[in-house]
Amino acid sequence: MERLIEILESVRPDVDFATEEALIDDSVLDSFDIIAIVGALSDEYDIEIQPGDLIPDNFNSAKAILALVERLQDE
Repeated sequence: MERLIEILESVRPDVDFATEEALIDDSVLDSFDIIAIVGALSDEYDIEIQPGDLIPDNFNSAKAILALVERLQDE
């Protein structure tokens, strides 16, 4: 989780990813942020995030993002 938070903060240093639970629902992140996060996650974890994975539930919190990464690593 610590490395994931570092990656997320490199995209949006002004967001408290450790506690925020509604990154998408509260419009904390916009589509450009998501694109940057997807690229960073793909590079760091050697995963391929498909368009079907780009749903709010997968990006509303760092915990949800970590669950997505772990699921994709297991595939």
